[in-house]
Amino acid sequence: MTEMVRPGWRLATVALPGLAAGAVYAGASWCYAASSAPSGAVAVVGGAALILGVCTAYSVLLGGAGGLFGALLLSLGLLLAVAAADQAAARTAAATCAVREVRTRVQDSAGEGAPPTRTVYRLVLDCPGGYPAELKEDRPVAARGERIRVAFDPAHRVSPELQGRTRPWKAGLWGAALIGLSTVIAWAKRRPYREDRT
Repeated sequence: MTEMVRPGWRLATVALPGLAAGAVYAGASWCYAASSAPSGAVAVVGGAALILGVCTAYSVLLGGAGGLFGALLLSLGLLLAVAAADQAAARTAAATCAVREVRTRVQDSAGEGAPPTRTVYRLVLDCPGGYPAELKEDRPVAARGERIRVAFDPAHRVSPELQGRTRPWKAGLWGAALIGLSTVIAWAKRRPYREDRT
């Protein structure tokens, strides 16, 4: 009877987080930058399937609570890799836009230990050419009637940002830390291979 995980599978489980992060980042970068990229819906469904499949494989190969916790860290790290790709995507055009209206929405937290209440600011814009029409921020950046400089992608593949505001390194560092933790868990929890012939 063969028991436990073979050495090749142990090595694959340890390598899985890094390989998955590279694939997810490359795929997201391609979707954000390439003119031949699939539609947004196809990209979202494909990316979600890839992340879910990788995390399920990781959890099954490791097993137990360590596999589940590591898969959770891995999924968060992969989502941050997508966020870093979004932030790094080229926004080659910029426009000076007037703020027509500022709308706020409060996102309440639920339960003890949940993230604090967050306010989202939606700025309705009047830009030359009509795009971008709005900008979402997590802090107040301008009042009604003020003018702001907005960077955007003319092909509308990524969301507009305040000019000079994109910081891919922040999401990238957090993602790398979480993916590193999931790799350490896989390394520490790798199960020895044993053959018991009875």
